[in-house]
Amino acid sequence: MEGYSLLYSSSHRTQLFAGFQRLRSQEKMCDVILEAGGVSFPCHRALLASSSDYFWALFGDGTAESRAGSISLPALTPQGLEIILDFLYSGWLSMSASTLPVVLKTARYLQVETALSICERFMMDSLNAENCCCYANLADCLALSNISEAAHHSIAMAMKDLLQDNREDLLTLNIRSLTAVLDADEIPGVKELELVKLTLSWLDENGPLPLLKSNVLLSRLRFGLIAPLDLMKLGCVHKAMATPLIRGQLTRTLEYHSLGPAQPIAQSRHSTLRESPHRVVLVGGGASADWPEQQVWVFDPRSRKCLPTRCVLPARLRSFCVCSLGGFLFVLGGDELKVGEGGAKTSVTMETSNRMWRFDPRFGCWEEAESMLERRAQFTCCLLQDVIFVIGGRHTLSSSNTHAAVASVEFYDMAAGKWRRGVSMPRPLHGHASAILEDSLYVSGGLPGAQGCHYIGLHGNREVSRDVLSWNLRDRVWEKKASMSIGRFSHRLAAAHGFLYALLGMYEPFCDIERYDPRADHWTRLKPLLFGSFHYGMASTASGSLLLFGGRRWRDGQEETVKSVLEYDTMKDQWREICQLPRELTGTECTRFPLPDWTGMDAS
Repeated sequence: MEGYSLLYSSSHRTQLFAGFQRLRSQEKMCDVILEAGGVSFPCHRALLASSSDYFWALFGDGTAESRAGSISLPALTPQGLEIILDFLYSGWLSMSASTLPVVLKTARYLQVETALSICERFMMDSLNAENCCCYANLADCLALSNISEAAHHSIAMAMKDLLQDNREDLLTLNIRSLTAVLDADEIPGVKELELVKLTLSWLDENGPLPLLKSNVLLSRLRFGLIAPLDLMKLGCVHKAMATPLIRGQLTRTLEYHSLGPAQPIAQSRHSTLRESPHRVVLVGGGASADWPEQQVWVFDPRSRKCLPTRCVLPARLRSFCVCSLGGFLFVLGGDELKVGEGGAKTSVTMETSNRMWRFDPRFGCWEEAESMLERRAQFTCCLLQDVIFVIGGRHTLSSSNTHAAVASVEFYDMAAGKWRRGVSMPRPLHGHASAILEDSLYVSGGLPGAQGCHYIGLHGNREVSRDVLSWNLRDRVWEKKASMSIGRFSHRLAAAHGFLYALLGMYEPFCDIERYDPRADHWTRLKPLLFGSFHYGMASTASGSLLLFGGRRWRDGQEETVKSVLEYDTMKDQWREICQLPRELTGTECTRFPLPDWTGMDAS
């Protein structure tokens, strides 16, 4: 059999389009006229049927239109039909913000899927705060699900600016889009009361609606984010708020606000903040280890920006702990520095604290909760099944300037608002680290001490521990695990992807970190840190990476405070510096926490 070649001409398609366009412009060989809005468009059946499912069916065998010389399309506009016909004859789609609606409707009506895809891509690429409401309505009208989802996300993220500059656009939203936006978990920088006012204004503009529809819309609001006094007023401001369903939600919300200490364990969707859960708050610390500040910063991993807030710690603390639970921030213990009159640093006294404060970001307020049973600094806290555990630590005896380490463990009963005694560690310990892995509490390193023994200075020439202990709610017994390769003090312990990671502490000769496998009960050395550091803040990301903020390091025989933000990829065993803090920071404590913009972000 004789061989052959198959060759392709890229110019033939262009010439074919040009030929059809020339025949159309000269009205030659046209066998059908399309009419829209009193304007006639001579065309070729073969080209229309090959490019559009609508025309393929219209000109099919046995239809009256297959023999008709003229076909009226009253549902279309001359402008939209002309643009789509130009596209069918040339492959070029002329589009602008003003012509987009008619082009979309024409492409959808004539089932020109290629043009429709181009329109969707144009909308996706040009979506912004100015057009997101318009695009949401277009997408809802034409059943463009991908555009609808993207537009709803844009509206939610831009809501703060839209409420201020484009409120009228929000009032023109269709009910499905407004419902989807109010269902969003993230609407940054907007108080829930503003969303309630928007929804009631929308009902006034677009009503009256059947009670079922207004209930569906209003039930997306999170009344738990609204202050009790404002809640009590809401039942009277609009008739839509007086339905049994909505009144029931308001009543349950008032009951939630009355729970006091139990609020964090009574969280529901209606009391959950509409903020990014990936934000990290940096609590306290300062440029100097001896002079901690009361500033709270917030770090956004997406933008890699760290901004100060107007949120201020109620006390000047060091060697304290923080954790977040149920949308509340808890600050526990530490050495509390008290300054004399006029704030002079020369008249500073230090006392180990057993106090606990709770910060409610919904209303930007601190509240002092039940104090711990013992005073603690250089201790650790963990969340195990929504219970706060505090482990070990030491307290300073101001009368003799000596220190006592403790082995005790406490846990906070949120339902009762009380601290309870837990199972003590085998021996006193401070400067250790802890983490939760697979419902077990792990404690590593630290400085051990004898029960009730007082010592001068925080180290007392004793050997730092390499030991690792674990405890769980089932067995309630402390169990010794494989030891770390080196002793660590004032270090960090983190859990990610089923492993524990022990990071640097004070006075370590190397920058090594190591990983613990609980199944093999074995530690493995990993890639060293970029540079030796201690007294840094640490938080984990949703992906399991670890973020390290600031800290101190030795350089040329001197301690210096740094402002680096390092990221450790636990999957790839890689370190990198991702950004820098606005200033040097040491001694800060970190946790992931959805701090709202309106609690006081200050970008200045």
